[in-house]
Amino acid sequence: MAKSKGSRVIRKGRVSVQEANRLNEIRRKAMEDFPPDPNRPQPATTGIGAQIRAAREAKGLTWYAVAKLAGIPNPATIRDIEYGRDAKLSNIEALATALDLKLELVEQNAC
Repeated sequence: MAKSKGSRVIRKGRVSVQEANRLNEIRRKAMEDFPPDPNRPQPATTGIGAQIRAAREAKGLTWYAVAKLAGIPNPATIRDIEYGRDAKLSNIEALATALDLKLELVEQNAC
């Protein structure tokens, strides 16, 4: 199953149920010892970033895969858009095309 080569582990095939349980227990203990930082930036929940993330996840694509499809050299650009950070319109257009989305301007209602 797993061969040790120095400090590197090389896995061949699927992990057994026992091994999966052991690894999940290690992850759970690590999360207790080192909980996630509550101040860490989170993806946008509304707007273009959230819609792009939903479309990407629905297609089962990673940031890297969608960046490659869109012709964007840096996958971090996809993350930045999904997190609601500033983005070039050309990158958003390329993403929309890669994800089969349509961009359109919509007139806002006067409040």
